[in-house]
Amino acid sequence: MKIVVCVKRVPSTDTRVKIAPDGTSIDPSSVEWIISPYDEFALEGALQIKDEDPDTEVIVVSLASPEATKELRTCLAMGADRAIHIQADGGSDRDAQTTAVALSQVIQEENPHLVLCGKMAVDKDQGQVGILLAYQLGWPCLTEVCQFASKGDAVEAKRESGSGAMEIYEVPLPAVLTVTKGDTEPRYANLKGIMAAKKKPLEEKTDSGGDSSLTVRSMEMPAERSPGRIVGEGPDAVDELIRLLREEAKAI
Repeated sequence: MKIVVCVKRVPSTDTRVKIAPDGTSIDPSSVEWIISPYDEFALEGALQIKDEDPDTEVIVVSLASPEATKELRTCLAMGADRAIHIQADGGSDRDAQTTAVALSQVIQEENPHLVLCGKMAVDKDQGQVGILLAYQLGWPCLTEVCQFASKGDAVEAKRESGSGAMEIYEVPLPAVLTVTKGDTEPRYANLKGIMAAKKKPLEEKTDSGGDSSLTVRSMEMPAERSPGRIVGEGPDAVDELIRLLREEAKAI
């Protein structure tokens, strides 16, 4: 089985983001970059299939700036077999459509059985690339999958519905799944994996997805939250707190 996992380089979720002087991007000088966490869940699911079937090949693909080599090597250290880096300056600023086009062209060359994406990238929270990628490939797509396993010519996938019920699907291959957090945490790269990653193939390709159709006009930080206030102490504060929640906050 051949599995392609699409990954994105994003700012760490605990980074204190600052807006760059151009007003349309974040200042990268103090940013720690990581693999988008949902992409790590997707990679872990692929590696679990490889654990059960060692003949499985896991390939990570990223449309990203040249600096993303570090994150791709991390994926290789975790257990992926090889990586493909689609070189794109400002790769994280690409819109979902052109990102999906660029990824689909590389994926079609690889002709995998299964493509995995995180349900969304934590920098933009749009959740569009996996769906648009499936459209480009003409393959079935299942979103927000929390658990999946290979079943011959299909994959069995579980996702939680809005009501909390667990839905179980059998999706024919080839297919695209977008993955969310499940019961297992992504594995860490051990020393053996880090040393092996240095010898694994990391292929560079040219971005051919076309120009982004969306442009960021401006960015601004959210307004600072107003400070809290103390309405009293102990039982004497209850009546006033309820009044404020009802009349001001409209919470009850």
